[in-house]
Amino acid sequence: MSVPLLKVGAVLSTMIMVTNWMSQTLPGLVGLDPHIARPGTSEKIISVSYPGEEEGWQVYGSVQGKCVCSIMTPAHGVCGGDPRHTRLQQISDQLLNISQHMEILSQRTTQDLQQLRDSEMLLETLERRLNTAHEESHSLTSKSLQELRGSVSQCRPLRVLVGRLRADVGQLEALKEELQRLNDSLSILQERFTLHHYLQLQQRQFILQQHLHSCSSQLGCGRLTGISAPLTIRSSGSRFGSWMMDSVIDSSDNRVWVMDGYFKGRRLVEYQSLGDFATGQNFIVHHLPHLWAGTGHVVYNGSLYYNKHHSNVLVRYDLSSGGVLQQRPLAQAGFNNTFPYSWGGSSDIDLMADETGLWAVYSSIGRGGNMLLSRLHPDSLEVLRSWDTGFPKRSAGEAFLICGSLYVTNSHLAGAKVHFTFHTASASYEYTDIAFHNQYSHISMLDYNPRVRALYTWNNGHQVLYDITLLHFIRTRRANSTD
Repeated sequence: MSVPLLKVGAVLSTMIMVTNWMSQTLPGLVGLDPHIARPGTSEKIISVSYPGEEEGWQVYGSVQGKCVCSIMTPAHGVCGGDPRHTRLQQISDQLLNISQHMEILSQRTTQDLQQLRDSEMLLETLERRLNTAHEESHSLTSKSLQELRGSVSQCRPLRVLVGRLRADVGQLEALKEELQRLNDSLSILQERFTLHHYLQLQQRQFILQQHLHSCSSQLGCGRLTGISAPLTIRSSGSRFGSWMMDSVIDSSDNRVWVMDGYFKGRRLVEYQSLGDFATGQNFIVHHLPHLWAGTGHVVYNGSLYYNKHHSNVLVRYDLSSGGVLQQRPLAQAGFNNTFPYSWGGSSDIDLMADETGLWAVYSSIGRGGNMLLSRLHPDSLEVLRSWDTGFPKRSAGEAFLICGSLYVTNSHLAGAKVHFTFHTASASYEYTDIAFHNQYSHISMLDYNPRVRALYTWNNGHQVLYDITLLHFIRTRRANSTD
């Protein structure tokens, strides 16, 4: 019965996966909620709604109600209306009934067999007495006849037991025939619902995701307003480390890269997908040409960027060729725990990426230990522009960048929150109070990936993801302006 069950499970799970993804993940990926535009501004906030099955998901402006983009999804009951789906559901229900019936039969048969074992001695005694009565019939007395009648009377329940076993055998034959019919039905469905149909479903999901990302990209950048509960992907490695995926938005590279530890490391582990990383399977180990320092590494557009051990030199390592493409000192940047984050760990230089490019967070003696934020050229590693945030780097637990705004936590321990934000667009800062759950109480890496719009953390030997909520604005012309 395992083969039919596997066939049913494979088909139904695929349909359920697609349906659940469309109903739950789709709005969550956009990550927007309706809000009210700020008074006295010409901005409008974007919200997401689901008008109905025929209209699909749409992204709206809250002021003028103008549709920014639409994503058409299959009707909610598209799989439920498929006759193959209906037949599969019927077969699944029949298999469940058969399974429950067989479990009852199994329990009853176990009890009947135990009763037969208990009656074995009684039958042996009866057989012995019958043999004695047959061989010595002249010696029978009324007492021995009474005992013989009693033994026969004790065996009468066995007649009922034999009848029940005979009926169970008949039911098992009927179940066998029913399973054969179900197997035949599944074979017919398998011919109709081939691998091609699965590939079609996967292709539809891929196209829908592409449309979603295209639509989402029209929203522009947003401001962080919330961080979700943590999602632990895996528990592995030491207390400190870094894990990441390529953060270039239009990348199709789904590999996961892991660098365990923060001091004199050289081992880079490549997993083919997030699923492989979660299970610890299908990985390749690379050995970097230079030791690294800290956990502030980033993968951007096919290259790994990291801080060379015991120096302020930045290294660009090509993940395809396995060679170093560029090395360049980050001028005046402190290193070797001169200006680390509050947890130490040679975290002087933190490389990161957002929607706008490649960045470095660091400090220098000349800036009195304040956090400096520099935009880097991804090929040459030259500093294109720098900002002094005014926030002491040693007081920061970690930092990450979203849409050109640097978000800084006040601690790496339990109770941490996003406490400070620096906006490069206006060269201004503000104090914030965005709480998040530091589940394992010691964060040694916290980075934003603009491609998936999520935070990646290494938390005390656990690799964790956080979804984020961004408040999106679209600039509109004032009412008295002309097109």
